[in-house]
Amino acid sequence: MRIYENTLIKHAFSNKVTVQNLSKIAGRMLPRFLFNFARSLGRALLTPILFSYRTGHFRSSLLNKAVDRHGNPCPWYTYSAVDFLMAKNLNDKHILEWGAGQSTLWWAKRAKSVLAFESSPEWHRYITQAAPANAQVYFTHDTIDDVDQHLVAEGFDIIVIDGLDRYKCAVKSINLISKDGAIILDNSDGFWGKEGEYPIIDFLRRNGFQRIDFYGYPAGVIQPHCTSIFFKSDCFLLTGREYPMRHC
Repeated sequence: MRIYENTLIKHAFSNKVTVQNLSKIAGRMLPRFLFNFARSLGRALLTPILFSYRTGHFRSSLLNKAVDRHGNPCPWYTYSAVDFLMAKNLNDKHILEWGAGQSTLWWAKRAKSVLAFESSPEWHRYITQAAPANAQVYFTHDTIDDVDQHLVAEGFDIIVIDGLDRYKCAVKSINLISKDGAIILDNSDGFWGKEGEYPIIDFLRRNGFQRIDFYGYPAGVIQPHCTSIFFKSDCFLLTGREYPMRHC
């Protein structure tokens, strides 16, 4: 699979001629009305292809796991949420994950420490073997009844709810988050309760959390989803100290 995937990517994206150069050449060669039509058609066809390649969606779809275009692990959050988080300085931050995965490896490269809990034996084994020294991954059950012995009292800067019993994780998280921290709920557009009800969102709202929703496509997924970030006043993610990233 890896040989096939690399060959496909190489043949699909090895052309060194840029879109801008092609546009300039076509503009000199074609009548204006034909050039405008070709440019519009090119945008319509090339934009989704370039999006899939540049974000890693193409590669993630082939591998059936979340990676960037270079094959490095990335979270299965929406790309808008990932882009927002990538711009932040997390060098001194402590992360707690309810549900481990590719995101655990991604956080470990950016944060000071990661503590993750996972209920799938296969995922737990895979992430444990791949995780660096600053990431601890513990096996637990969805009920999370046995996690307290591993939790620290001083709190976490970011808590991610992306697995296990999500409502129980949310209840426990509000006493574990630091004052200026944030709680990330992936797939927040899912009800996680009775159809038409959003018990996790309602619970966090009742406890004074505000919310920002990041809509879009996650890695290798055909349908758009929503990743939400919950916070209170003075959240470090919202200080605006970082400049926007440039994508290429």
